[in-house]
Amino acid sequence: MPGPSESTTSRPPRLPVVVVGGYLGAGKTTLINHLLRHAGGRRLAVLVNDFGSINIDADLIAADATNTGVDSSANVLALTGGCLCCSFGDDLVGTLTALTRRTPPPDVALIELSGVAMPATVVRTARLALGVELTATLVLADAEQVQAQAADLYVGDTVRQQLLDADWLLLNKADLVAADTLQARAQWLQTAAPQARLWAGAAEDVLPELLLGWQQEVAIGAASTLSPATWPAAEVAPDVGRPLQAWRHTKSTHAKTVFDSCSFELPATADLQALGAALAADGTGVLRAKGLCAGQVLQVTGRRWAVTPSALSGPGRLVVIGLRGFWDAAAVGKLLQPESPLARPVQSA
Repeated sequence: MPGPSESTTSRPPRLPVVVVGGYLGAGKTTLINHLLRHAGGRRLAVLVNDFGSINIDADLIAADATNTGVDSSANVLALTGGCLCCSFGDDLVGTLTALTRRTPPPDVALIELSGVAMPATVVRTARLALGVELTATLVLADAEQVQAQAADLYVGDTVRQQLLDADWLLLNKADLVAADTLQARAQWLQTAAPQARLWAGAAEDVLPELLLGWQQEVAIGAASTLSPATWPAAEVAPDVGRPLQAWRHTKSTHAKTVFDSCSFELPATADLQALGAALAADGTGVLRAKGLCAGQVLQVTGRRWAVTPSALSGPGRLVVIGLRGFWDAAAVGKLLQPESPLARPVQSA
């Protein structure tokens, strides 16, 4: 739950941390490799319990290194693009803290969980590290296996809790099941994890900006640089209450792209707290949003939102990523009009 806005005292930017979870075989390795390949110049740090739990593709490894300053007890792989993959063992807090002290620090840290780990437990631990910001938890679910796994006598509790810990749920490997089965899986997941935004697709097709964030100039510039024409075809999953008939279960060059993005000007009087609540509400289809206005930053992740102080300057700006066909850009724009009840003066902290 979002808390009150923090003091507007200037402070260094915090290291964004994204947790990636899901049961064994859900596709976490494929997703991590995809993000490393499409980092867009960002410096990434990938944290895993041990290197045996993730297969970083050989062409992503620049060199092997040991004890390179991230954590004196960890083995570190130097990856292409200025990225790192390190083993944190039992000292996640120490590893994250050390990452924030690197020069330059990573732009984003990805925590890849083991198949039996509980995301919420890792999130609580990571929040103890100074200088980090937990931005999202993405849980992958195997479209063919997840419902049976959740009903299993021995692992069901683990799988169900993983789903409940998610901000975003990716129903992966959708091409392995029939259309009616995929629809049934989606309906079941909407009941099993009602707090999460859900979509179906492939791990290697996830829009990198969703997890890695926008470059600063995109968030506060004149327009979004995300180009729908460059996004891969993927299956569209409805938000809660949306018609399941809109799903596509087979990938096709003619299928609708799963993501949509728009950029809006924010009036100086925008109430970011009220705007965050509106964008995170049920039925909006918004996956992620970032806004800047009057020395404050709004971050929306699924149904979570928070407003924090920022030293960034520039025109008021809001960038939104949603599910194509399942969110209404015009409705978001109406929230920002001067006559909107959300256009109230921002209260000082």
